[in-house]
Amino acid sequence: MEAIVGVFPSRANAEDTFQALRSAGLAREQLSLLTPGVVSATLDAVPTTDAEQPGMGKALGAVTGGATGLSGGLLGATVVSLFLPGVGPFLVLGAAALGGVLGAAAGAAVGNTLEESLTIGLPRDELFVYEDALRRGRSIVIALARDEEQAKTVRDVFTHSKVESIDAAREQWWLGLRDAEEATYDAPSGAFVRVEQLHRRGFEAALDSRARGKSYDEATDFLRERYPTLFLEEPFRRGYDRGQAHQQGLWKRYTRETTEE
Repeated sequence: MEAIVGVFPSRANAEDTFQALRSAGLAREQLSLLTPGVVSATLDAVPTTDAEQPGMGKALGAVTGGATGLSGGLLGATVVSLFLPGVGPFLVLGAAALGGVLGAAAGAAVGNTLEESLTIGLPRDELFVYEDALRRGRSIVIALARDEEQAKTVRDVFTHSKVESIDAAREQWWLGLRDAEEATYDAPSGAFVRVEQLHRRGFEAALDSRARGKSYDEATDFLRERYPTLFLEEPFRRGYDRGQAHQQGLWKRYTRETTEE
């Protein structure tokens, strides 16, 4: 199956697209919706299991067969309320929630990336884009197409909806950081533009789930495999260090904000 992902400006837009995909022939178990927020669970009416599915990592969640405020096409979908450091609480509806560890309070702590929270595998080097979208209040629809014909159907539905491509979401993410990165880059005025792409690649590399929390030296094997020539460049390394600091700053800021509430 091919995972096709779209970022939407609001939960309502994402729900409309979810329903459009259902009308286009995709089964509910092929679709997932991620959106900021929490949900109160009614666990007594929902079958549960003690089995933890591969890829769930430390995921904990409260699951319910429906949630207040969901549109008709989503009623009855499995819903998990999860939490990511640096992102906050968010809902996972549909297929990506099916393997959740059940019985914990809504909003319980999970792993450090979406990779550890979902049963659906997403590209590791794109996870930070989805996390940033959730952090900014966006919603995400994931469609699992069985074949190329169905993949075309999904893309056609996305084209006629208020979707933002992953490439566009990635560019918006960088635009939000670029000025600060240029201001802190120790180089003569105007020099940053010449090394920007290398710096950015290093920054993004630091946010890959395989490198998070690791120093440049600790991540050398991964970086050599993923960026065989680029990782040796000084702007790349400086970008990598900045990316690690950025991620740590997000976690610390969110921890401080939640502690003060």
